[in-house]
Amino acid sequence: MQPRDQDVLAAIYLSVRRATFIWVDPGRFYLEDLAAHTHGERVTVCEDESGTIAGFMSLWEPDDFIHMLYILPDYQGRGAGKALLAALPQWPQRRYRLKCLVRNTRAIAFYRSLGFEIVGDGASPEGDYKDMRLGEAV
Repeated sequence: MQPRDQDVLAAIYLSVRRATFIWVDPGRFYLEDLAAHTHGERVTVCEDESGTIAGFMSLWEPDDFIHMLYILPDYQGRGAGKALLAALPQWPQRRYRLKCLVRNTRAIAFYRSLGFEIVGDGASPEGDYKDMRLGEAV
C-alpha cells in the first residue's frame, strides 16, 4: 500500500462491509476504520490491468494472521482474492490463519476452496465467526 491508496482503500473497506454485513447497523462503520484497524499490519493492494484498485488484504505478520481481505463487488470471483493470497510470503506452504464471520457464507466457501480448515469458533460484535487455518500443503 502506498500513502496515496489510503482514501481508496478506506472507501472499499467501508462500502464492502456495509454491503456484505447487512445484519450489522451500517452506522457502526466509518471511513476512519481502515487506518485504526490496520495499524501495524502489512497491507497489500490488488490492481487491475489499468491500475484501478480492486481490493486489498491486511496481514498481522507476527502471527501469520490474515486480518482483512476486501474485494470490490465488480472484481469478486475474478481472481483478485486469490492473487492477494498468492502474494503472501511462502504461500501456500505457510499455515496462515484468519477469522470469517459465520453469516459470510460466500467467504467461508472461498477460503475452504483454497484449503483453509475450520479449527475453532468465536464471537465478535459483528457476529459469530469461524477460526480458519490453511491446511497442510499437498
